[in-house]
Amino acid sequence: ALVPPSIHIEDKSDSSISLALKSNLDIKVDTYAVDISWVFDTHVEEKRSYRNPGGNSKLKVNNLTAGTFYEIAAWVKTSIGDSPMSFTRVQTLGEKPSPPNLRAKAMNQTAVNCSWTGPKNVIYGVFFATSFLELYKHPKNVTTTSNRIIVTVDSDEQYLFLVRVVSPYQGPPSEYVAVRMIPDNRLPPRHLHAFKIGETAASFKWQPPYDYPNQDLTYAVLVKDSIRKTESHYKVTTRNNTVEYSVTKLEPGGKYTVIVRLANMSKEASITISTVPLAAPEALKIITERDHILLFWKSLRLKDRNFNESRGYEIHMFDSVANTSTCVGNTTDNFFKISNLKVGHNYTFVVQARCVYNGQICGEPAVLLYDELGAGAVPSMSKSVKSTDVAVIVVPVLFLLLIAMGVGFIVLYMRHRRLQNSFTTFANSHYNSRLGSAIFSSGEDLGDDDEDSPMITGFSDDVPMVIA
Repeated sequence: ALVPPSIHIEDKSDSSISLALKSNLDIKVDTYAVDISWVFDTHVEEKRSYRNPGGNSKLKVNNLTAGTFYEIAAWVKTSIGDSPMSFTRVQTLGEKPSPPNLRAKAMNQTAVNCSWTGPKNVIYGVFFATSFLELYKHPKNVTTTSNRIIVTVDSDEQYLFLVRVVSPYQGPPSEYVAVRMIPDNRLPPRHLHAFKIGETAASFKWQPPYDYPNQDLTYAVLVKDSIRKTESHYKVTTRNNTVEYSVTKLEPGGKYTVIVRLANMSKEASITISTVPLAAPEALKIITERDHILLFWKSLRLKDRNFNESRGYEIHMFDSVANTSTCVGNTTDNFFKISNLKVGHNYTFVVQARCVYNGQICGEPAVLLYDELGAGAVPSMSKSVKSTDVAVIVVPVLFLLLIAMGVGFIVLYMRHRRLQNSFTTFANSHYNSRLGSAIFSSGEDLGDDDEDSPMITGFSDDVPMVIA
Protein backbone atom coordinates (compact mmCIF):
# COMPACT_ATOMS: atom_id res chain seq x y z
CA ALA A 1 0.00 0.00 0.00
CA LEU A 2 1.12 3.57 -0.75
CA VAL A 3 1.88 5.68 2.34
CA PRO A 4 0.95 9.40 2.44
CA PRO A 5 3.88 11.85 2.65
CA SER A 6 4.66 13.76 5.83
CA ILE A 7 4.40 17.58 5.92
CA HIS A 8 6.90 19.70 7.85
CA ILE A 9 6.41 23.50 8.22
CA GLU A 10 9.90 24.96 8.00
CA ASP A 11 9.10 28.67 8.10
CA LYS A 12 6.12 31.05 8.01
CA SER A 13 5.53 34.82 7.91
CA ASP A 14 2.54 37.13 7.54
CA SER A 15 2.33 36.47 3.77
CA SER A 16 4.15 33.15 3.07
CA ILE A 17 4.60 29.53 4.25
CA SER A 18 7.62 27.29 3.56
CA LEU A 19 7.08 23.54 3.84
CA ALA A 20 8.95 20.29 3.11
CA LEU A 21 7.44 16.97 2.04
CA LYS A 22 8.97 13.60 2.90
CA SER A 23 7.89 10.31 1.30
CA ASN A 24 8.61 6.91 2.88
CA LEU A 25 7.90 4.98 -0.32
CA ASP A 26 10.44 2.61 -1.82
CA ILE A 27 9.35 3.45 -5.32
CA LYS A 28 10.15 6.53 -7.31
CA VAL A 29 7.97 9.60 -6.76
CA ASP A 30 6.93 11.25 -9.99
CA THR A 31 5.15 14.36 -8.57
CA TYR A 32 4.46 15.97 -5.22
CA ALA A 33 0.94 17.45 -5.18
CA VAL A 34 -0.09 20.12 -2.67
CA ASP A 35 -3.47 21.87 -2.24
CA ILE A 36 -3.77 24.89 0.07
CA SER A 37 -7.32 25.96 0.93
CA TRP A 38 -8.90 28.51 3.23
CA VAL A 39 -12.34 29.93 3.95
CA PHE A 40 -12.73 33.68 3.45
CA ASP A 41 -16.33 33.83 4.64
CA THR A 42 -18.89 31.50 6.14
CA HIS A 43 -19.71 29.46 3.03
CA VAL A 44 -17.08 29.88 0.28
CA GLU A 45 -13.72 28.11 0.22
CA GLU A 46 -10.73 29.18 -1.85
CA LYS A 47 -7.95 26.85 -2.95
CA ARG A 48 -4.56 26.86 -4.68
CA SER A 49 -2.89 23.82 -6.21
CA TYR A 50 0.86 23.23 -6.66
CA ARG A 51 2.71 20.40 -8.48
CA ASN A 52 6.45 19.78 -7.88
CA PRO A 53 8.59 17.22 -9.71
CA GLY A 54 9.60 14.15 -7.69
CA GLY A 55 13.10 15.49 -7.12
CA ASN A 56 11.83 18.73 -5.45
CA SER A 57 10.09 18.10 -2.14
CA LYS A 58 10.21 21.70 -0.84
CA LEU A 59 7.63 24.39 -1.55
CA LYS A 60 7.20 28.04 -0.60
CA VAL A 61 3.73 29.53 -0.91
CA ASN A 62 3.62 33.34 -1.22
CA ASN A 63 0.91 36.02 -1.46
CA LEU A 64 -1.04 34.80 1.57
CA THR A 65 -3.10 36.76 4.09
CA ALA A 66 -1.79 37.58 7.55
CA GLY A 67 -3.49 35.96 10.53
CA THR A 68 -5.40 33.45 8.40
CA PHE A 69 -5.74 29.68 8.94
CA TYR A 70 -4.72 27.52 5.97
CA GLU A 71 -5.30 23.80 5.47
CA ILE A 72 -2.57 21.97 3.55
CA ALA A 73 -3.28 18.67 1.81
CA ALA A 74 -0.37 16.73 0.20
CA TRP A 75 0.05 13.44 -1.67
CA VAL A 76 2.45 11.85 -4.13
CA LYS A 77 1.96 10.55 -7.65
CA THR A 78 3.83 7.41 -8.64
CA SER A 79 3.83 5.02 -11.55
CA ILE A 80 1.42 2.74 -9.73
CA GLY A 81 -1.00 5.43 -8.58
CA ASP A 82 -1.59 8.21 -6.09
CA SER A 83 -0.96 7.90 -2.39
CA PRO A 84 -3.50 8.89 0.28
CA MET A 85 -3.54 12.53 1.44
CA SER A 86 -1.91 13.91 4.54
CA PHE A 87 -3.28 17.08 6.15
CA THR A 88 -1.98 19.82 8.37
CA ARG A 89 -3.32 23.19 9.54
CA VAL A 90 -1.23 26.35 9.93
CA GLN A 91 -1.87 30.04 10.62
CA THR A 92 0.18 32.86 9.14
CA LEU A 93 1.74 35.46 11.39
CA GLY A 94 0.45 38.99 11.97
CA GLU A 95 -3.03 40.44 12.27
CA LYS A 96 -5.68 39.71 9.70
CA PRO A 97 -6.53 42.87 7.66
CA SER A 98 -10.06 44.20 7.49
CA PRO A 99 -12.03 43.61 4.30
CA PRO A 100 -12.72 46.67 2.09
CA ASN A 101 -16.06 48.43 2.25
CA LEU A 102 -17.30 48.46 -1.36
CA ARG A 103 -19.84 50.80 -2.91
CA ALA A 104 -20.93 50.31 -6.52
CA LYS A 105 -23.41 52.39 -8.50
CA ALA A 106 -24.49 52.35 -12.13
CA MET A 107 -23.60 55.55 -13.98
CA ASN A 108 -25.32 54.73 -17.26
CA GLN A 109 -26.25 51.65 -19.29
CA THR A 110 -22.71 50.19 -19.40
CA ALA A 111 -20.58 51.88 -16.69
CA VAL A 112 -20.41 51.13 -12.95
CA ASN A 113 -18.63 53.46 -10.53
CA CYS A 114 -16.89 51.38 -7.82
CA SER A 115 -15.26 52.93 -4.73
CA TRP A 116 -14.04 51.37 -1.50
CA THR A 117 -12.01 51.92 1.66
CA GLY A 118 -8.68 50.24 2.28
CA PRO A 119 -4.91 50.66 2.60
CA LYS A 120 -2.75 52.55 0.09
CA ASN A 121 0.23 51.31 -1.99
CA VAL A 122 -1.38 47.95 -2.78
CA ILE A 123 -2.99 46.48 -5.89
CA TYR A 124 -6.74 45.85 -5.75
CA GLY A 125 -8.70 43.44 -7.87
CA VAL A 126 -12.34 44.16 -8.68
CA PHE A 127 -14.23 40.94 -9.51
CA PHE A 128 -17.69 40.88 -11.08
CA ALA A 129 -20.09 38.40 -12.69
CA THR A 130 -23.80 37.95 -13.32
CA SER A 131 -24.22 35.08 -10.81
CA PHE A 132 -22.69 33.75 -7.58
CA LEU A 133 -21.32 30.66 -9.35
CA GLU A 134 -19.46 32.73 -11.92
CA LEU A 135 -18.33 35.20 -9.25
CA TYR A 136 -16.53 32.47 -7.26
CA LYS A 137 -15.48 30.20 -10.14
CA HIS A 138 -14.78 32.27 -13.23
CA PRO A 139 -15.27 35.99 -12.52
CA LYS A 140 -14.21 38.87 -14.71
CA ASN A 141 -11.80 41.23 -13.03
CA VAL A 142 -9.85 44.45 -13.36
CA THR A 143 -6.96 45.70 -11.22
CA THR A 144 -6.05 49.16 -9.95
CA THR A 145 -3.82 50.84 -7.39
CA SER A 146 -6.41 53.47 -6.39
CA ASN A 147 -9.57 53.16 -4.32
CA ARG A 148 -11.89 53.99 -7.19
CA ILE A 149 -12.48 52.64 -10.69
CA ILE A 150 -15.15 52.75 -13.39
CA VAL A 151 -15.92 49.26 -14.70
CA THR A 152 -17.48 48.73 -18.13
CA VAL A 153 -20.02 45.92 -18.36
CA ASP A 154 -22.76 44.76 -20.70
CA SER A 155 -26.02 46.69 -20.70
CA ASP A 156 -29.39 45.58 -19.32
CA GLU A 157 -27.92 43.09 -16.82
CA GLN A 158 -27.54 42.72 -13.08
CA TYR A 159 -23.99 42.24 -11.79
CA LEU A 160 -22.41 41.17 -8.52
CA PHE A 161 -19.22 42.99 -7.49
CA LEU A 162 -16.56 42.42 -4.85
CA VAL A 163 -13.06 43.85 -4.30
CA ARG A 164 -9.96 42.60 -2.49
CA VAL A 165 -6.22 43.18 -2.27
CA VAL A 166 -4.37 40.92 -4.72
CA SER A 167 -0.78 42.15 -4.25
CA PRO A 168 1.58 42.10 -2.30
CA TYR A 169 -0.76 39.80 -0.35
CA GLN A 170 -4.18 38.37 -0.96
CA GLY A 171 -6.54 40.08 1.41
CA PRO A 172 -10.05 39.18 2.45
CA PRO A 173 -12.76 40.19 -0.03
CA SER A 174 -15.46 42.72 0.58
CA GLU A 175 -19.14 41.94 0.81
CA TYR A 176 -20.67 41.54 -2.62
CA VAL A 177 -22.74 44.39 -4.05
CA ALA A 178 -25.55 43.84 -6.55
CA VAL A 179 -25.88 46.49 -9.26
CA ARG A 180 -28.81 46.63 -11.63
CA MET A 181 -27.82 48.32 -14.86
CA ILE A 182 -30.02 51.03 -16.30
CA PRO A 183 -32.26 49.78 -19.11
CA ASP A 184 -31.52 51.25 -22.50
CA ASN A 185 -34.94 52.85 -22.80
CA ARG A 186 -34.91 54.55 -19.36
CA LEU A 187 -32.62 57.37 -18.35
CA PRO A 188 -32.48 59.64 -15.29
CA PRO A 189 -34.10 63.10 -15.21
CA ARG A 190 -32.04 65.62 -17.15
CA HIS A 191 -30.67 69.09 -16.34
CA LEU A 192 -31.61 69.18 -12.67
CA HIS A 193 -30.69 72.61 -11.26
CA ALA A 194 -31.83 75.14 -8.65
CA PHE A 195 -32.98 78.44 -10.12
CA LYS A 196 -34.05 80.13 -6.86
CA ILE A 197 -32.64 79.61 -3.35
CA GLY A 198 -33.88 81.50 -0.30
CA GLU A 199 -33.61 81.12 3.44
CA THR A 200 -36.38 78.56 3.96
CA ALA A 201 -37.29 77.50 0.40
CA ALA A 202 -35.66 76.49 -2.88
CA SER A 203 -37.06 76.01 -6.38
CA PHE A 204 -35.78 73.43 -8.85
CA LYS A 205 -36.18 72.63 -12.52
CA TRP A 206 -35.52 69.46 -14.48
CA GLN A 207 -36.56 67.72 -17.66
CA PRO A 208 -37.88 64.18 -18.04
CA PRO A 209 -35.69 61.42 -19.46
CA TYR A 210 -37.80 61.53 -22.61
CA ASP A 211 -37.84 64.57 -24.86
CA TYR A 212 -41.58 64.59 -25.44
CA PRO A 213 -43.48 62.48 -22.94
CA ASN A 214 -46.96 61.50 -24.02
CA GLN A 215 -48.15 60.38 -20.60
CA ASP A 216 -48.00 61.48 -16.98
CA LEU A 217 -44.69 60.74 -15.26
CA THR A 218 -44.39 60.38 -11.50
CA TYR A 219 -41.17 61.65 -9.93
CA ALA A 220 -39.91 60.84 -6.46
CA VAL A 221 -38.16 63.80 -4.80
CA LEU A 222 -35.92 63.08 -1.82
CA VAL A 223 -34.54 65.97 0.27
CA LYS A 224 -31.65 65.01 2.58
CA ASP A 225 -30.56 67.37 5.35
CA SER A 226 -26.78 66.97 5.43
CA ILE A 227 -26.53 68.53 8.91
CA ARG A 228 -29.52 67.09 10.75
CA LYS A 229 -29.23 63.75 8.93
CA THR A 230 -32.96 63.67 8.18
CA GLU A 231 -34.90 62.98 4.98
CA SER A 232 -38.15 64.21 3.44
CA HIS A 233 -40.00 62.49 0.59
CA TYR A 234 -42.26 64.09 -2.01
CA LYS A 235 -44.01 63.00 -5.21
CA VAL A 236 -44.69 64.99 -8.37
CA THR A 237 -46.90 63.79 -11.25
CA THR A 238 -46.81 65.76 -14.51
CA ARG A 239 -46.34 65.40 -18.24
CA ASN A 240 -44.62 68.77 -18.74
CA ASN A 241 -41.36 68.79 -20.61
CA THR A 242 -39.90 71.17 -17.98
CA VAL A 243 -40.81 70.44 -14.39
CA GLU A 244 -40.69 73.13 -11.70
CA TYR A 245 -40.89 72.19 -8.05
CA SER A 246 -40.39 74.14 -4.81
CA VAL A 247 -39.23 72.69 -1.50
CA THR A 248 -40.19 74.61 1.65
CA LYS A 249 -39.61 74.34 5.41
CA LEU A 250 -35.84 74.49 5.07
CA GLU A 251 -33.40 75.86 7.64
CA PRO A 252 -31.62 79.17 6.90
CA GLY A 253 -27.93 78.44 6.30
CA GLY A 254 -28.53 74.68 5.98
CA LYS A 255 -27.04 72.19 3.52
CA TYR A 256 -29.29 69.88 1.54
CA THR A 257 -29.02 67.21 -1.14
CA VAL A 258 -32.02 66.94 -3.47
CA ILE A 259 -32.44 63.66 -5.40
CA VAL A 260 -34.98 63.31 -8.22
CA ARG A 261 -35.81 60.05 -9.97
CA LEU A 262 -38.69 58.41 -11.74
CA ALA A 263 -40.86 56.38 -9.39
CA ASN A 264 -40.35 53.13 -11.34
CA MET A 265 -36.56 53.17 -11.76
CA SER A 266 -33.41 53.35 -9.61
CA LYS A 267 -31.30 55.84 -11.61
CA GLU A 268 -31.42 59.32 -10.15
CA ALA A 269 -30.23 62.91 -10.59
CA SER A 270 -28.99 64.85 -7.57
CA ILE A 271 -27.89 68.35 -6.62
CA THR A 272 -26.44 69.83 -3.41
CA ILE A 273 -27.47 73.31 -2.25
CA SER A 274 -26.91 75.64 0.71
CA THR A 275 -29.78 77.90 1.75
CA VAL A 276 -29.25 81.61 2.41
CA PRO A 277 -28.16 82.21 6.02
CA LEU A 278 -29.78 84.72 8.36
CA ALA A 279 -28.73 88.31 7.69
CA ALA A 280 -26.20 90.11 9.85
CA PRO A 281 -27.54 92.34 12.64
CA GLU A 282 -27.83 95.94 11.50
CA ALA A 283 -26.68 99.21 13.15
CA LEU A 284 -23.99 97.62 15.32
CA LYS A 285 -22.64 100.35 17.61
CA ILE A 286 -20.32 100.73 20.60
CA ILE A 287 -20.94 103.00 23.59
CA THR A 288 -18.06 103.56 26.00
CA GLU A 289 -18.80 103.68 29.71
CA ARG A 290 -16.40 104.37 32.58
CA ASP A 291 -14.94 100.86 32.93
CA HIS A 292 -16.62 98.86 30.15
CA ILE A 293 -18.21 99.12 26.73
CA LEU A 294 -21.68 98.25 25.48
CA LEU A 295 -22.51 96.74 22.10
CA PHE A 296 -25.88 97.68 20.61
CA TRP A 297 -27.60 96.40 17.45
CA LYS A 298 -31.04 96.12 15.87
CA SER A 299 -33.07 92.97 16.35
CA LEU A 300 -33.08 90.59 13.39
CA ARG A 301 -36.80 90.12 13.96
CA LEU A 302 -37.39 93.60 12.54
CA LYS A 303 -35.94 92.55 9.18
CA ASP A 304 -36.39 88.76 9.08
CA ARG A 305 -39.59 87.23 10.37
CA ASN A 306 -38.01 83.76 10.17
CA PHE A 307 -35.76 84.66 13.11
CA ASN A 308 -36.86 83.52 16.56
CA GLU A 309 -35.70 85.80 19.36
CA SER A 310 -35.21 82.80 21.65
CA ARG A 311 -32.35 81.69 19.42
CA GLY A 312 -30.38 84.75 20.47
CA TYR A 313 -27.02 86.07 19.36
CA GLU A 314 -23.41 85.15 19.97
CA ILE A 315 -20.56 87.63 20.28
CA HIS A 316 -16.96 86.97 19.28
CA MET A 317 -13.96 89.20 20.01
CA PHE A 318 -10.67 89.23 18.11
CA ASP A 319 -7.57 90.83 19.68
CA SER A 320 -5.24 91.89 16.85
CA VAL A 321 -2.26 92.41 19.21
CA ALA A 322 -2.50 89.00 20.91
CA ASN A 323 -3.85 87.43 17.68
CA THR A 324 -6.54 85.56 19.61
CA SER A 325 -10.24 85.08 18.94
CA THR A 326 -12.70 84.20 21.67
CA CYS A 327 -16.44 83.80 22.06
CA VAL A 328 -17.33 86.23 24.83
CA GLY A 329 -20.90 85.03 25.29
CA ASN A 330 -24.48 84.61 24.09
CA THR A 331 -27.52 86.80 24.68
CA THR A 332 -31.17 87.08 23.69
CA ASP A 333 -31.09 90.88 24.14
CA ASN A 334 -29.98 93.53 21.66
CA PHE A 335 -27.02 94.67 23.74
CA PHE A 336 -24.01 93.11 25.42
CA LYS A 337 -21.57 94.36 28.07
CA ILE A 338 -17.81 93.73 27.67
CA SER A 339 -15.24 94.54 30.34
CA ASN A 340 -11.54 94.01 31.02
CA LEU A 341 -10.24 95.46 27.74
CA LYS A 342 -6.50 95.98 27.61
CA VAL A 343 -4.82 99.32 26.95
CA GLY A 344 -3.18 99.66 23.53
CA HIS A 345 -5.04 96.69 22.00
CA ASN A 346 -7.28 96.84 18.95
CA TYR A 347 -10.41 94.71 19.08
CA THR A 348 -12.77 93.45 16.40
CA PHE A 349 -16.25 92.46 17.57
CA VAL A 350 -18.48 90.08 15.64
CA VAL A 351 -22.21 89.71 16.34
CA GLN A 352 -24.29 87.07 14.56
CA ALA A 353 -27.33 84.89 15.06
CA ARG A 354 -26.35 82.08 17.43
CA CYS A 355 -24.96 78.97 15.76
CA VAL A 356 -27.06 75.80 16.16
CA TYR A 357 -26.55 72.11 15.44
CA ASN A 358 -23.01 71.92 16.78
CA GLY A 359 -22.03 75.26 15.28
CA GLN A 360 -22.84 74.25 11.70
CA ILE A 361 -25.73 76.66 11.06
CA CYS A 362 -24.87 80.30 11.80
CA GLY A 363 -26.08 83.73 10.74
CA GLU A 364 -24.08 86.23 8.76
CA PRO A 365 -21.68 88.21 11.00
CA ALA A 366 -21.78 91.94 11.68
CA VAL A 367 -18.21 93.20 12.24
CA LEU A 368 -17.11 96.37 14.07
CA LEU A 369 -13.56 97.57 14.85
CA TYR A 370 -12.85 99.15 18.24
CA ASP A 371 -9.47 100.92 18.62
CA GLU A 372 -10.21 103.80 21.01
CA LEU A 373 -7.85 102.53 23.74
CA GLY A 374 -4.60 103.90 22.32
CA ALA A 375 -1.15 103.71 23.86
CA GLY A 376 -1.00 105.51 27.23
CA ALA A 377 -4.76 105.71 27.63
CA VAL A 378 -6.76 104.09 30.37
CA PRO A 379 -10.26 102.65 30.02
CA SER A 380 -11.75 105.08 32.53
CA MET A 381 -10.41 108.11 30.63
CA SER A 382 -11.03 106.95 27.10
CA LYS A 383 -13.25 109.23 25.08
CA SER A 384 -16.68 108.22 23.98
CA VAL A 385 -16.78 106.05 20.96
CA LYS A 386 -18.33 107.83 18.07
CA SER A 387 -21.13 106.11 16.33
CA THR A 388 -20.57 104.67 12.92
CA ASP A 389 -23.43 106.93 11.78
CA VAL A 390 -21.55 110.23 12.46
CA ALA A 391 -20.09 110.37 8.98
CA VAL A 392 -23.50 109.62 7.54
CA ILE A 393 -24.90 112.71 9.32
CA VAL A 394 -21.98 115.18 9.01
CA VAL A 395 -21.28 114.73 5.30
CA PRO A 396 -24.85 115.55 4.12
CA VAL A 397 -25.00 118.59 6.45
CA LEU A 398 -21.74 120.01 5.10
CA PHE A 399 -22.95 119.39 1.59
CA LEU A 400 -26.21 121.25 2.26
CA LEU A 401 -24.33 124.19 3.83
CA LEU A 402 -22.10 124.41 0.77
CA ILE A 403 -25.12 124.43 -1.50
CA ALA A 404 -26.80 127.14 0.62
CA MET A 405 -23.70 129.35 0.45
CA GLY A 406 -23.55 128.97 -3.31
CA VAL A 407 -27.24 129.88 -3.65
CA GLY A 408 -26.67 132.95 -1.42
CA PHE A 409 -23.80 134.18 -3.55
CA ILE A 410 -25.89 133.72 -6.68
CA VAL A 411 -28.80 135.70 -5.15
CA LEU A 412 -26.51 138.55 -4.07
CA TYR A 413 -24.90 138.66 -7.51
CA MET A 414 -28.30 138.77 -9.24
CA ARG A 415 -29.50 141.61 -6.95
CA HIS A 416 -26.26 143.53 -7.63
CA ARG A 417 -26.72 143.12 -11.37
CA ARG A 418 -30.35 144.23 -11.14
CA LEU A 419 -29.46 147.37 -9.16
CA GLN A 420 -26.63 148.14 -11.58
CA ASN A 421 -28.92 147.80 -14.60
CA SER A 422 -31.60 149.94 -12.93
CA PHE A 423 -29.09 152.67 -12.17
CA THR A 424 -27.69 152.59 -15.70
CA THR A 425 -31.17 152.81 -17.20
CA PHE A 426 -32.14 155.66 -14.90
CA ALA A 427 -28.96 157.61 -15.63
CA ASN A 428 -29.28 157.20 -19.38
CA SER A 429 -32.85 158.45 -19.28
CA HIS A 430 -32.08 161.57 -17.18
CA TYR A 431 -28.71 162.72 -18.45
CA ASN A 432 -28.07 164.42 -21.74
CA SER A 433 -24.46 164.00 -22.67
CA ARG A 434 -24.73 166.35 -25.66
CA LEU A 435 -26.08 169.26 -23.58
CA GLY A 436 -24.15 168.31 -20.44
CA SER A 437 -27.23 168.50 -18.19
CA ALA A 438 -29.34 166.16 -16.10
CA ILE A 439 -33.09 166.49 -15.63
CA PHE A 440 -34.78 165.49 -12.37
CA SER A 441 -38.48 166.13 -12.06
CA SER A 442 -40.55 166.03 -8.93
CA GLY A 443 -43.49 163.79 -8.53
CA GLU A 444 -45.98 166.64 -8.75
CA ASP A 445 -45.44 167.48 -12.40
CA LEU A 446 -45.46 163.94 -13.76
CA GLY A 447 -47.47 163.78 -16.90
CA ASP A 448 -47.05 167.44 -17.75
CA ASP A 449 -46.05 168.24 -21.25
CA ASP A 450 -43.84 171.07 -20.13
CA GLU A 451 -40.39 169.60 -20.00
CA ASP A 452 -38.54 172.89 -20.57
CA SER A 453 -38.18 173.83 -16.92
CA PRO A 454 -36.20 171.15 -15.14
CA MET A 455 -35.70 171.31 -11.42
CA ILE A 456 -31.93 170.79 -11.69
CA THR A 457 -29.88 171.87 -14.67
CA GLY A 458 -26.39 172.96 -15.45
CA PHE A 459 -24.33 169.75 -15.23
CA SER A 460 -21.50 169.69 -17.70
CA ASP A 461 -19.48 166.75 -19.07
CA ASP A 462 -16.42 167.54 -16.96
CA VAL A 463 -18.37 167.73 -13.63
CA PRO A 464 -19.13 164.41 -11.92
CA MET A 465 -22.82 163.64 -11.55
CA VAL A 466 -23.73 162.66 -8.02
CA ILE A 467 -27.12 161.28 -7.18
CA ALA A 468 -27.99 160.36 -3.60
